[in-house]
Amino acid sequence: MFKEVNHSRLKVDGLSLAAGKALFVDDMDFRELLIVKFMKSPHAHAEILSIDTSAAEAFPGVHAVIHHGNTPRIPHTTAGQGHPEPSPYDTYMFDKKVRYVGDPVAAVAADTAEIALEAIKLIKVEYKELEAVLSIADASKPGVPVIHDEEDSFGIYDREKNLAGHVDVKVGDVEKALADSEFTVEYEIETHYSQHTPIEPHICISYLEEKGRLVIRTSTQVPFHVRRICAKVLEMPEKNIRVVKPRIGGGFGTKQEVYLEYYAGMITKLTGRPAKIELTREEEFISRTRHPMAVKVKLGANGDGMLNAVEMDVISNTGAYGSHALTVMFNAGSKCLPLYGAKNVRFNGSTVYTNLPVAGAYRGYGATQGYACLEQAMDILAEKLKMCPVQLRKINHIKKDETSPIFAALGEGKEGVPQFIKSTALSEIIEWGEEGLNWSDTKPHTEKTGRIRRGKGMAIFMQGSGIPLVDMASASIKINDDGSFNLNVGATDLGTGSDTVLSQIAAEALETTTDNIIIYSSDTDMTPFDVGAYASSTTYISGGAVKVTGEEVLKQIRMVAADMLKCSREEIELKNSIATSKKDGKTKTYGDIAKYALYINNQFQIGYIGSHISPVSPPPFMGVFTEIEVDTWTGKIEIIKYMCGVDCGTAINPKLAEGQVEGAVVNGLSYALTEGYLFNKKGKMMNGSFQDYKIYNIEDVQGLEIKLFSTFEPSGPFGAKSVSEIGINGPIPAIANALYNAVGVRAVRFPMKPEYILELMEK
Repeated sequence: MFKEVNHSRLKVDGLSLAAGKALFVDDMDFRELLIVKFMKSPHAHAEILSIDTSAAEAFPGVHAVIHHGNTPRIPHTTAGQGHPEPSPYDTYMFDKKVRYVGDPVAAVAADTAEIALEAIKLIKVEYKELEAVLSIADASKPGVPVIHDEEDSFGIYDREKNLAGHVDVKVGDVEKALADSEFTVEYEIETHYSQHTPIEPHICISYLEEKGRLVIRTSTQVPFHVRRICAKVLEMPEKNIRVVKPRIGGGFGTKQEVYLEYYAGMITKLTGRPAKIELTREEEFISRTRHPMAVKVKLGANGDGMLNAVEMDVISNTGAYGSHALTVMFNAGSKCLPLYGAKNVRFNGSTVYTNLPVAGAYRGYGATQGYACLEQAMDILAEKLKMCPVQLRKINHIKKDETSPIFAALGEGKEGVPQFIKSTALSEIIEWGEEGLNWSDTKPHTEKTGRIRRGKGMAIFMQGSGIPLVDMASASIKINDDGSFNLNVGATDLGTGSDTVLSQIAAEALETTTDNIIIYSSDTDMTPFDVGAYASSTTYISGGAVKVTGEEVLKQIRMVAADMLKCSREEIELKNSIATSKKDGKTKTYGDIAKYALYINNQFQIGYIGSHISPVSPPPFMGVFTEIEVDTWTGKIEIIKYMCGVDCGTAINPKLAEGQVEGAVVNGLSYALTEGYLFNKKGKMMNGSFQDYKIYNIEDVQGLEIKLFSTFEPSGPFGAKSVSEIGINGPIPAIANALYNAVGVRAVRFPMKPEYILELMEK
């Protein structure tokens, strides 16, 4: 059906990456480069009574010291989201108050990192230590300190209660439906802190180009948001800032933040010299994290298994600042609750401030935490009903041409939009997993004995593809003399392969081959606007823009070819970079057509800039079936088999799509089983290194089976939907359900480390 998409083409940047030729942020040399280091707060909550930087400023090799006393006080959000951002404006370059251990107090720019660190020791700060809020449970208690009591921040839901955001959405009469249900379930869990741990930590370099404009070269997912937010904080016109995104060593959401770039920009403004900021691994751990959440789910059903009501209560911990505070919390409901067809649904969500590290965007973006509870609650309901968990989901999951009232009631930080499911293979995925795991042979935990006990678990999921009526992307395409094409996109390749995917979409639309596409991405001076790489939007939204643009360029090619071949446009056939006249069979290559348009007659540049926004966000679907072993002596969980079936519509590049799912699954397994922050009583993270914080690698994974199920999404480019996030949602609930099947205990907090499993079994 397709010539370029739905084929596993080689990555367009694969050879340069493999050969070490690709240029990352730090792979360019700058004369007189200053190194910037931060003085960080040792307190979780304190007022700065005085700060004396004179000795540091006089230290040889130091060129600038900045702090709250000599920088602009501009309230903003660090969340790289579309304007106007739904997140509260509660952040400043520097403030007179610090709100977590590690909050920046000052920054020193020096000739070397060693000089900067020595100068930091000379800064004298007098603090008034305040009581700290160190848990979700304490955040809104009467009498606790108000974390954001400054008068000039805004967008905070209720600062007196430390509430950054809140929503309460009801559809139908949930209370009555629960009361009338024959069977009800209530289940509550609490998820944990975790970090994205990209191989390349946050890094940026700022410098002045020859005309005096500020250039920021940064490892970011959101270059256009970087420009806008930096212009605001630095009090500069956007036209005087250029943001360049080179190759990126991983993001996973943490680089959807804008909070280093303006520090570097300020140093360059003050000194006229290039400035570099690169976080250490310890700093990276407290840069941005996943939102810990307390999630409670109530279900009501009849004896036949049909759900009457679903209620979800969420309290999300945003940490010291409200980056993504509202949207992540919303997504715990909006991405999970439409999966099941209950007519009575309620979502009650709050996001609280604490004096702990700042939470932000992280792959899964709230859905991961919501499903961790919802899919365990479904298994508990199945047991009450004496029904197979697979069968319960078969009865209730959303199907093609169906909708959910939650689509319209709950969006991402605001109301949603009505949507109907136009593509889904979830039923087929469930059948595949049920057969592949030999589900009919599953025995309850009460029939299992011995030290090593096996258990099976499953769960199903949906996600989204961009934010409807919010996310917009654009692309430009022009033809070259030889018939090749320049494709410029604002979309950001984080290592996901999006440059390759977008090149394939362009090639398909242009009736050429992927090797004829020269792609350049993410430079605010050179590429058209794109919101950035988040919300599973790149293939669907940015790909949609590329397809629209390619189709318009193809119309121009057809027009010129008709003029050259002396026939009507309808008589032109375009295929394999050749135009053929159906009238007499004469042909012209794309190179011939380009030269004719550029040099011969009615000269013009064949090219177009196109944009795309979608009124819907078609969900990808996933089913996970897993078998585990639990060592009842040690509590250790081993994954024996992990089957993951995914419907992402048309997989533009099947191998890359499989790689995205595999990466997300490994990420999720690590989150479920080993990752977690350890804090001391003062709120300081104690395990901020890879020696003490275990993340999974490929050697930790066995029995992984990924299968893509092809559907055609009519609203997507060549039938495509998203695939990048959904895989991370599976491990916690699927493994937790298998844990119960193995030994009869349910996890209510995470990760599921051996000592916690032993504790559960002992109880």
